Amino acid sequence: MVFTDQINHKFKLDSVPKRIISLVPSQTELLFDLGLDEAVVGITKFCIHPQSWFNTKKRVGGTKNLNLSKIVDLKPDFILANKEENTKDQIEALQELYPVYTSDISNLEESIKMIKAVGKITDRTKESEMITTEINHQFNRLASIELINYSALYLIWREPYMSVNQNTFINDMMKRCGFQNVITADMDYPSVTKNQISDLKPDLIFLSSEPYPFKENHISELQIVSPSSKIVLVDGEYFSWYGSRLRQAVDYFIGLMEKMP
Repeated sequence: MVFTDQINHKFKLDSVPKRIISLVPSQTELLFDLGLDEAVVGITKFCIHPQSWFNTKKRVGGTKNLNLSKIVDLKPDFILANKEENTKDQIEALQELYPVYTSDISNLEESIKMIKAVGKITDRTKESEMITTEINHQFNRLASIELINYSALYLIWREPYMSVNQNTFINDMMKRCGFQNVITADMDYPSVTKNQISDLKPDLIFLSSEPYPFKENHISELQIVSPSSKIVLVDGEYFSWYGSRLRQAVDYFIGLMEKMP
């Protein structure tokens, strides 16, 4: 059967994959929730969920610096990747050797399509439908809530500070919660200076737990930059992981929204 991924790459599979490598943490967790424990033979060093896989599965490097020789040694018959999290040259090199599905996700709808596609490829259609049904149910619940709109700055990095623009999956999650992203730059993940943050005066500044691990001590330095902003540490997995973790995201978002002034 011929499949087309989210970057319009076509690949052929003659049978259900039995040796899968996942190159993206949130999609690794999806494979676990689809019940593919025996089929997954390789993950990245950033695939921390589930803990049991992180402890036992072979690791093939980082998302941006894959160890291609380790991938070859594992003899995969299917690889699950992502346009943003993996590098173009390494994805193209793998496409020459293996069936590769590369996701490209900037909103909830695209994540739902990816989950269904992976379910079909791995012969887990029933399980993927259960996951997407629950995700849709949860986000419909969120959509029924009357939102209070806040302007918000979401920071993913420090030195330099980096944020997210309105084309990103994180922005889509923010918008669904009534958090209006103050960043309008063309670049998906632009740098922002302290002066720019001061001028933006967002109601909220979110400090993500990933990829930079913001902690309590980073709040005070930003409070000086933007005294009127409420600064909140947030779990980046709920804002940026576009796999099965989305089933728990809405409960997290509602809890976060209840803490707002």
